[in-house]
Amino acid sequence: MLFGFIIFIHEFGHFFTAKLSGIRVNEFAIGMGPKLFHFQKEETLYSLRAFPIGGFCAMEGEDGESNDEHAFNNRPVWKRILVVAMGAVMNILLGIILMMVLLVQQPAFSSTTIAKFPEPSGFQAAGLQVGDKFASIDGYKINSDRDLSFALSIMNPQKTDIQVIRNGKLLTFDNVKLKTKDINGKKVLVADFYVAPIQKNPITLLQKSVEDTVSTVRMVWFSLVGMVTGRFGMQDVAGPVGAASMIGQAASIGLKQSFVAALNNIIMMMMLITVNLGVVNLLPLPALDGGRLLFLLVEAIRRKPLNPKYEGLVNTAGFCLLIGLMVLITFNDIVRLVTGKGLGA
Repeated sequence: MLFGFIIFIHEFGHFFTAKLSGIRVNEFAIGMGPKLFHFQKEETLYSLRAFPIGGFCAMEGEDGESNDEHAFNNRPVWKRILVVAMGAVMNILLGIILMMVLLVQQPAFSSTTIAKFPEPSGFQAAGLQVGDKFASIDGYKINSDRDLSFALSIMNPQKTDIQVIRNGKLLTFDNVKLKTKDINGKKVLVADFYVAPIQKNPITLLQKSVEDTVSTVRMVWFSLVGMVTGRFGMQDVAGPVGAASMIGQAASIGLKQSFVAALNNIIMMMMLITVNLGVVNLLPLPALDGGRLLFLLVEAIRRKPLNPKYEGLVNTAGFCLLIGLMVLITFNDIVRLVTGKGLGA
């Protein structure tokens, strides 16, 4: 249900922008596969389909030539770019709104400036001082406390490089060794410092919501690179089934505390999923919005459309690969639910 809502927001971004641009929409669908429910209104068929692994907004002339004056291929290229990009934009905007819902409940926000150290402190022993503002950890740039938390979670506490801003100057501490503690046989960093608070007001709420959403986008990109380089494996990937399972787990954990905590956990999971969907869809790969954007940008530069035959072949091949990947990820989700481990674990 929640995953379907996120898909709806994405496809609605394409839909309403297409309508505003005068493009004929033949079908607006949530889900893939056989139709479970549908109705026709004016030129558009609205449908709910069996498999909750995506959706689509089928526009006239989207995948080939059409003589219809309201066809996608007959609209100016800037309008087509806007229509294609708006799905991901809507997902990221939804992420900002959900982040704002979470942050508005906090009495204050966390900064990236050190306020004090407990005694004794590994970070203080490494040379950091009260008033230092984190700039980067192991090359990962720090713009918000969410960046700081993520960088601390992936760093090597036995040997790390830390950059801070002190009195307007950038200072670097190389090969720092920090305090750790053993958890289940694994050495985990002890983050023995406190950061200064940021006063909450409408301006800082909006600023923090955008910052934290941008930080989440950066984490998604970093994770994607990690998958390509082998840093993260299939056990770290979740599809619709895995997402639904994680949302259920987040809710059950939160309910042990309170209903509000459970609701906040669900909102956080939705924020992560919608931002993931937005970012992944912007990748310049066939069958994704990013792949279509790449073709449109090439057309805008050349001032001449690419041969729709070749574009269609590339998109069809990419779509087949995408469906195959989604089936693999869904199978991986099911294996993880049954065995507790994903493929390759």
